Amino acid sequence: MLKLSAWLNWTILGLIALAALIALPNVLPASTREKLPDFMNRTINLGLDLQGGSYLLLGVDTDGVVSNRLTALKQDIQGQLRAAGSRKLIAQSQRPTVNAREGTVTLVVRDATEVEEAADRIRNLTRANLLAGGARPYDVKVEGARITVRIMPEAARQFAREAVADSLEVIRRRIDPAGNKEVSIQPQGTDRIVVQVPGDNDPEHLKELINRTGQLTFHAVDPTVSLEDAAAGAPERIVVPMSEGGAPLVLNEEPVITGDMVQTASAGINQDGGGFQINFSFDNRGALRFAEYTRDHIGDAFAIVLDNEIISAPTIQTAIPGGSGRITGNFTPEEASRIALLIRSGALPAKLTTLEQRTVGPDLGADSIRAGGVASLVALALVVTFMLVTYGRFGVYANIALIANVTLILGALTLFGSTLTLPGIAGIVLTMGMAVDANVLIYERIREEIAAGKPVIKAAELGFEKAFSAIADSNITTLLAALIMLMLGAGPVRGFAVTLSIGVLTSVFTAILLTRMLVGQYLLSKRPAKIVL
Repeated sequence: MLKLSAWLNWTILGLIALAALIALPNVLPASTREKLPDFMNRTINLGLDLQGGSYLLLGVDTDGVVSNRLTALKQDIQGQLRAAGSRKLIAQSQRPTVNAREGTVTLVVRDATEVEEAADRIRNLTRANLLAGGARPYDVKVEGARITVRIMPEAARQFAREAVADSLEVIRRRIDPAGNKEVSIQPQGTDRIVVQVPGDNDPEHLKELINRTGQLTFHAVDPTVSLEDAAAGAPERIVVPMSEGGAPLVLNEEPVITGDMVQTASAGINQDGGGFQINFSFDNRGALRFAEYTRDHIGDAFAIVLDNEIISAPTIQTAIPGGSGRITGNFTPEEASRIALLIRSGALPAKLTTLEQRTVGPDLGADSIRAGGVASLVALALVVTFMLVTYGRFGVYANIALIANVTLILGALTLFGSTLTLPGIAGIVLTMGMAVDANVLIYERIREEIAAGKPVIKAAELGFEKAFSAIADSNITTLLAALIMLMLGAGPVRGFAVTLSIGVLTSVFTAILLTRMLVGQYLLSKRPAKIVL
């Protein structure tokens, strides 16, 4: 049927009008945009090749990754020797020691009859996380009463590769939590990362956001040990400063809960007074440990440490079994949002060092940008002219749909806060051709039906129906290719994929619905005996 319902007609026109309204700030001068309300004052972000931005070259401390792994292994060994009634072992053993330079964890068991049992427990522990191919990450040797666990070279290399890959993802979540900006984050060599952020001309702020370790831990406060004794090396105790000044506190070195057990984090208004707070929730493992600890330590202080600074040290008032909590401290909205983002994005697996930072200008220069704009306008003019010359009145309808299509693309890019690059402009130009291609398929089908002797209105109905399958097939395959580029590509490839994906959807919408509405309105109101196609 050519006739669409009234509500569908108004829906089509309303969506196009809304897209035009959203995209409008892109063509307004800055002075005018400042007068618009905040929800309308959005524009398309320009990529690094169009407007420049910040460039950072970061070094990943892969040696520190190995040291952290060994420290974690030491804690796991202690826990393993305490498990299942084996307190006698740990009571008769020295504390395990880590030698990061040699890549070893060493344990001395004073009772010779317990050595083999301890070694078996440690071997079982090190078999839990095998490398690719089934290789063991650690080698366990027993020499008299001494047990030495050495990290294997291949394990050290794999842990370093994983640290670089995890750092890439953490940096991406911190810089682009919505996932719609053209941020380029790429590894360079085995221990370096290149970060390019278009439109951000403050590399210092960017560096500060990235280099925060984001290591969140929850520690018991020990008021029985003085600051002087802890600073002098009291066993298993550390001195940690407060983030907002004030006297530091003595904490148990081993955390009760670690940041990897935190599932969600968000900023919210402080329920007990002014300022903002951070709300968080644990996974099942963290929730169980949090509930047990708060139940057994009512009245004790509990320190929440972020990047070696205490951001809050509340006193436990009651058991908290729900697996959620809040961090109060009279934070500003910006501080609360920043801390919540750090917690959500996770801790960096390794320390990052800024090797190079700079603000860069457009890669291709103003002349290339201008040439790209001219090429787009020329392409649009040629397409519009071709449709007018070839299809006359129906070419006008196709061109209206084409302009509506471009408007919808710009509106979507503006609404999502996406970044437009030169490859993205190429995607828009390609979409123009695809949009009129759908109209060509429809009009050629109508020609065939008229040539077969069908009445004009019936021929138009059959033309839209028979062209739909070809339009759907070609656009679905193009959309799948664009989605693959979006998932696997990076930088310019993603920019092209974003605009192409949006363009495929909008071109189908305008060709199938808007063109049908315009053609149907003309044919059903005028009912011409014949048409020129």
